[in-house]
Amino acid sequence: MFKITVAVALLASAFALPAFADDAMMMKCDDASMMKAQTAMDGMTDPMMKDKKEMASKEMMMAKDSMKANKMEDCKMHMDNAMKSMGKM
Repeated sequence: MFKITVAVALLASAFALPAFADDAMMMKCDDASMMKAQTAMDGMTDPMMKDKKEMASKEMMMAKDSMKANKMEDCKMHMDNAMKSMGKM
């Protein structure tokens, strides 16, 4: 009985882990992700979030510059920072 329970738990975790990994790697340095982040940033209309929006805007500009320079790791880092500054992660 215990072996079956352990086997079921291992099987369930094998299917769940790729889903968690996919969420962790959600930010990619591509046009679609850039547009998604920009849309989220444009949706920040609350005046109380002005500082967060400015920080996110700066990070997005650096991400765009990194993308143009083909520095994908830097681009991902800046996009991640932009999302964190918006409170999305």
